[in-house]
Amino acid sequence: MGILVGTAWGERLAGIDALALVYQASWIVQLVLLLLVVLSVFSWAIILSKWLELRRAQQDSESFLQVYHERSMEDAYEAAKDLDRSPLAAVFLSAYGELKRLARASGRSLTVTHAHVDALKRHVGWTGSREGLRLERGFGFLATTGSAAPFVGLFGTVIGIINAFQNIGRSGSASLAVVAPGIAEALIATAVGLFAAIPATVFYNIFVGKLRGITAAIDLFSAEYEEDLRRMAGASSQPAPGPRE
Repeated sequence: MGILVGTAWGERLAGIDALALVYQASWIVQLVLLLLVVLSVFSWAIILSKWLELRRAQQDSESFLQVYHERSMEDAYEAAKDLDRSPLAAVFLSAYGELKRLARASGRSLTVTHAHVDALKRHVGWTGSREGLRLERGFGFLATTGSAAPFVGLFGTVIGIINAFQNIGRSGSASLAVVAPGIAEALIATAVGLFAAIPATVFYNIFVGKLRGITAAIDLFSAEYEEDLRRMAGASSQPAPGPRE
């Protein structure tokens, strides 16, 4: 007899509709679930956009470095204009544009002098920092979602459990039929909170690792480019900044 009763209750609980539980939940729990769904949607939008952005930045940077090391300055400049998603190309173009501005201001040809090197070094550093911050945009939202969403879901769970105990008090019975819907409603908030937090946390860590590699490449290229500028400034009648021969 006990087995039959347990089987009947198991079939009843298995037939609980999650959407129906959400619809019957209190307005606070519904608000929590809505907030978590919005966080999850925005997180996935950021995840997809940052995945493509970082991937393209790495691919364009590799292509630009190949041109910078193996071909002429004019070829590197043309390649940098086409590979504008690369932070390395952005650093190169920014310094090249600043050099042309300095040349126009001094009325001299487009050559590197010792007076230009310090100004271009600062420009390279600023541009590299700006590119790193640009690629990092959106990481804060993922970190916030990954850390806060479980607690938001837990808040909804606590509210749902409180409602379940209130139902027990009103009905005067602690039977499974009275307790189970309220507990199931409460646990849905926790599940949605984890659903929002886990992808945000995982991809945040992945993106941080990728960004570290890109920022390291920016630092290395900036140092190499500055050394090229100093070498050109030390030589007589050198062309505009470009790859080492």
